Amino acid sequence: MPQIQQEEEGDVVEIVTTTGDRDVVDEGHFTSESAQILIGEIMGCNRDLENIKQNISDVQNKMKNIIDVLGRI
Repeated sequence: MPQIQQEEEGDVVEIVTTTGDRDVVDEGHFTSESAQILIGEIMGCNRDLENIKQNISDVQNKMKNIIDVLGRI
């Protein structure tokens, strides 16, 4: 079971994505404002993912409708 460490303001934090991109916040500049910015970015990414899911669902429904129409011909 992984250990969970409590982080304090001022700790160096590393953000890693699946693409290998990462941002490291310098401990001298990590503040509540920095945290709010990162949280905002996460929320933006989450919104983008939800939009992508909806677009995929819309395309799947269009394909199903096309297949249904073709099946009647």
